[in-house]
Amino acid sequence: MNDSRSPHHGRSPDEEPARLRGAIEKGSLWRYAPVGLVVAGLAIGYAFGLQDYLRLGYLAEQRQALRALVDGNALWSALLFLLAYITAVAFSFPAASVLTIFGGFLFGWMIGGALVAVGATVGASILFLATRSAFGGFLRHRVDGVLKTLADGFRENAFGYLFVIRLAPVFPFFVVNIAAALFDISLGRFIAATFFGILPGTFAYAYLGQGVDSVLIAAQASGREAQISDLVTRDITLAFFALALVALIPTLVRQIRKRRTSP
Repeated sequence: MNDSRSPHHGRSPDEEPARLRGAIEKGSLWRYAPVGLVVAGLAIGYAFGLQDYLRLGYLAEQRQALRALVDGNALWSALLFLLAYITAVAFSFPAASVLTIFGGFLFGWMIGGALVAVGATVGASILFLATRSAFGGFLRHRVDGVLKTLADGFRENAFGYLFVIRLAPVFPFFVVNIAAALFDISLGRFIAATFFGILPGTFAYAYLGQGVDSVLIAAQASGREAQISDLVTRDITLAFFALALVALIPTLVRQIRKRRTSP
């Protein structure tokens, strides 16, 4: 006698495994949703021309209006700037340097730098989590050669490696956020290395932004748009590299000791 209450009543033997495989595949697809959202947000931003507002030329054109807005409502302006910075970094808009200069110009180097440090860290963490959920596990077990060596280095000293990379802005900010997610780095270490690693460069750029007014006026007078290269001198760039080299010393010493003690 058949039991009509059985959950498998009326199903073929292969139907249940097929349903399970379908559920697993559906769940696997959902892991790409955060990255898809990032890509969609970036595409929408460019489609609406948001990149036109993330340049020094826009700051030169609107500097008086923006200053008036901040003077009229400093708290809400700071919150709006923080949200804009988080959004720009999370959606990988390549405008971190320009926005940091904006922050120094509008809020002063100290407050502007603090807002940028928090906004950049939060935005970078969002992008890090989105990328790791989609690709971290897939790539982690498939890298070889130089990439495997780099991945092993990250696993052994994730904070030190990422901290050095953050100190010297050799690679674009969003590229580091994505690359770090492909290796075995915990979120806590990523946040700590990002926050403390970007502090020197953040406050340096915010300080440049505090005095950018004269550069913008000079560029307008000469009939051209101001560029970041007008602000960032060779000495500043060399200082960033010097900081990174100093921070790299403990990691190098640790690697040398490890090789000497290994059989």
